[in-house]
Amino acid sequence: VRETGSVPAPDPGATTALTRRACVERVLRRAPPPRVVYAPNYWQWFTHQRNHGLLPDDIRDCASQLELIRHLGLDVFSRNIYCDPTQCWSGGLAAETWDGVEVEVTRRTEERDIFTERIFHTRRGTLTERVRFVFAHSTLVQEQFLLDESNPNLDAFEELVNARRWKFDPAAYAHWQRTVGDDGLVNAGELISPLKLLHVAAGADHAVYLLEDHPERCREWMARHEEAQLDLVRQMLAVGVPAMISMDNLDAAFHPPAYLERYSASFYERASRLCHEAGAVFFIHACGRQRPILPLIAALGVDGLEGVAYPSLGDIELDEAMRLAGDRLIITGGISALETERFRTGDEVRRYTEDLFRRLAPYRHRFMLSASCNTSIGTPWAVIRWFRDAWREFGG
Repeated sequence: VRETGSVPAPDPGATTALTRRACVERVLRRAPPPRVVYAPNYWQWFTHQRNHGLLPDDIRDCASQLELIRHLGLDVFSRNIYCDPTQCWSGGLAAETWDGVEVEVTRRTEERDIFTERIFHTRRGTLTERVRFVFAHSTLVQEQFLLDESNPNLDAFEELVNARRWKFDPAAYAHWQRTVGDDGLVNAGELISPLKLLHVAAGADHAVYLLEDHPERCREWMARHEEAQLDLVRQMLAVGVPAMISMDNLDAAFHPPAYLERYSASFYERASRLCHEAGAVFFIHACGRQRPILPLIAALGVDGLEGVAYPSLGDIELDEAMRLAGDRLIITGGISALETERFRTGDEVRRYTEDLFRRLAPYRHRFMLSASCNTSIGTPWAVIRWFRDAWREFGG
């Protein structure tokens, strides 16, 4: 029976009077939920299966990731329900505005790959960035950075940073939260930290050279970026956004403790404080190695880390991460490509899920089962159903 994905145990989301949204909100308040919250990220997986005509018959009529989540009877705590996967990894509820910078945006399709190029004309030079949606893998890659490694125009980039602000779209947010309804919450993924600013502009590796070669200029850029992003935080809080996330790919390899303290700690601490004053929560997207930075992140008042990776993708087990992170940091994760691509039977999924839930039982009030970053496009549909069934069996 388990091999077919049909487990007779009741849906834990249906065994309580609480809505799915209320269960998510309980975790955000660190209150024990009546069952494990399961808020998956099927964004890339669903996009790939749909674009390549691979959707199984029982979900062929699903038109979006949200409909797939509802088909499975799971929860929503998502920062990409509303994103266009062909041109951005996150964002879509806030528009960039420019003072004195002209921006050209072009999109073209070549052999089903979609190229999006943005050219910024500043008073001190022109900068170009280009991303490519790779159809074969349903993913985005950055083909050109704003700061070219061989000859970066630092003056033009300074103009760009000084000129850029963000304007939040309350109507778009309200539309998506109404669409999600009682199934959960939209986690507004509109922010990036000061250090991530340099990663996006130059690549994580070249950003290190910029920080070492031009420390004062980098500090000025990051300080201006921090203020602009905090203005966006205030805009979101003013219209009642209860959850937001900084899309930083927090990994000790590129966000080591010394860099975090020097460049991003102020932003994380101030954003968290603003959120707490408004009754909201502040998350950071995390993947990779977390052990060296967990205590610092927790000390800054951050509410949660999304998609924490564990060995061998990361360097710490989730239950140990819970202990190391103090008594308030919320962690989402627990399922990675290591499991979804290698498990071949429902019993393997059952054993894994039962053990995971057993180890995390003391932390259910600070845990959401989710993807550690994303759901691999190579994940068989049966495995997705087996995880849903194991959650039903052991998550109550």
